[in-house]
This record gives sequence, structure tokens and C-alpha cells, in this order.
Amino acid sequence: MTEIFSAGDRVQLTGPKGILNTITLEAGARFGSHKGEILHDDIIGKPSGSVIANHNDDQYLALKPLLSDYVLSMPRGAAIVYPKDAGQIIVEGDIFPGATVIEAGVGSGALSSYLIRAIGPEGKLTSFERRPEFAEIAKANVANFLGYAPANWEVVDGSLQQRVGEQVPAGTADRVVLDMLAPWECISEVATAMRPGGLIIVYVATVTQLSRTAEEIKEHGGFTDPHSWESMVRPWHLDGLAVRPEHRMISHTGFLLSARRLAPDTILPSFKTRRGNKTEHTDQDMDIWLPQAMGQRPISEKKLRKTVRKVTGETKPRQN
Repeated sequence: MTEIFSAGDRVQLTGPKGILNTITLEAGARFGSHKGEILHDDIIGKPSGSVIANHNDDQYLALKPLLSDYVLSMPRGAAIVYPKDAGQIIVEGDIFPGATVIEAGVGSGALSSYLIRAIGPEGKLTSFERRPEFAEIAKANVANFLGYAPANWEVVDGSLQQRVGEQVPAGTADRVVLDMLAPWECISEVATAMRPGGLIIVYVATVTQLSRTAEEIKEHGGFTDPHSWESMVRPWHLDGLAVRPEHRMISHTGFLLSARRLAPDTILPSFKTRRGNKTEHTDQDMDIWLPQAMGQRPISEKKLRKTVRKVTGETKPRQN
């Protein structure tokens, strides 16, 4: 099906020197830069992938933005999950159409957007977010991209530990995705919500968060041994015979960890690779490396209010 631009659509314009601009189409409006003006009416009615000229005859490529384009430019309150990690979460987390998925926290809605697409209209996503401002930004970001508020997505105000029991019946969640400061604090609660054979996948930024989450999953006893990894993306320069790696790459953004839920009253066998030589540690050893102990800079209330105003006023959802 050919994608035809209409009023209310977002358009990614690639202009001279490869400079990108994303605009929302509005009948009678203009997009202006130092290169000249483009009339929105010249784009409306054209198919995605068209070339549009401004009044100086400079050429612009007009495309409907991909979700990966959108999440990198969306207004944000919290840091986003980058596309390379979101792709790993969808694939390694085996997020499938019709799945019942729990997410915490929602952040700016980047990962929620990918999850909603992956589960399809028959799936159900329940996201937990402690900060009302973040929840408001996330819901607006998702609605701005999709053009509507998805009916199969519920954003719950509050912590997962306190509210998951009242929102998700025990033993019904297929997948759990945790992107939060202290995921080890809610392992018991999500284990209760998960069905046997279900999968938990965790996204954390630091080695100590990774270690503490892995140890908590092992101590719980209701999961397989956790598996962890990170991904790095290196673009390549392509120009005739000049084919080489780019000088810059997207390296460490976070660690991913996954484990499968065991059936009730199941004891995992002691496989040869299980545990190994465990290094003893205390909670105090772990706590001194947490972001709050290391002086993580908080997001200012002024910046949050500005982002909320920007994202909620950015577009009006178009009519289906």
C-alpha cells in the first residue's frame, strides 16, 4: 500500500548536505530555513519517497519517518532505550503478536512504542511509571507517532512492586521488560505475575546493577540462570572503492539480561556451568556503586515541565 502524505502526518525532510528536519504537515503552512521555504501543500498528496523543491529549487527528499528515526528525536524526560537495544529486546525477549507484556518504567515512551508494534492489536502492554510527568510525556510521544492512543496499552501510575498484583493476574504475563534503576527489587513480584516458561528481560546501565539483578534472579530460584550481553553498532563509509568503518560508532549504551520462568516447585538442576566460584559481597558493597550514591544528576522540574508542554502541544492526533 502506497503511503500518501496527508495533513497531520510527520515528514522527515533530507535537504542539502544531508541535513534532516522533521515536520508535521498542516494545510497552508510553510517550512522555512536559510535555504528557502517549502510549502506543506506541495507535500500533501504526494507519496512517501518523493522529492520536493523549495522556492529556490533546492531538492528535499520527503519520507515518512521510521520509528527508529522518531525515538531519537522525540521530546524526552528520561533517557531513551536506543534502537539497537530495543531491537535486541524485541528479538531476544521474543516479544510476539498477542503477547501479554509488563513494562517498567515507561521513561519517554521509546521502548513502549516498539513493544506496542511487536504485540499487535491482540496483545496487551501494561507499563508502570512512578513519575507522572514521565508517563504524560510517554503517552503523548506514542500518540504523536501512531496518530492515536492505543487501546491495548495501559500506563499505571505507581511502582511495579506495589501495583502489579492488582493490574496483572498471577501467572498470566508472557514477558516482562524492566528498564529501571533497581530491577532486583521487584523480581519476586514479576515472578508471581509470569506464566511458566515466560521470559524476563532487563536493561541496565552499569555493571553493578547488572550483577545485583543477576544475583537476585539466582537467589529467587524460580528462573533459569540469567544470560547477559551488550550490543555495539559500527557504521561503514561507502563511497566507490573507499569502503571502511566510520570513525564513530554506537558502543556501550546498556547491558541486557534475560532469564526464563520455571514451573512452580521446580528446582533447577546443578549444571556444570552453574554459579562457579561465587565472590562474596554484601549489600553495602553494591549500594556504593548505585547511581544515587555516585551523585547522579537528577532531571530538573523546569526541564520536565518544558518537555511536557512541548510534547503534548506538538501535534493533534489525526483522525483515522
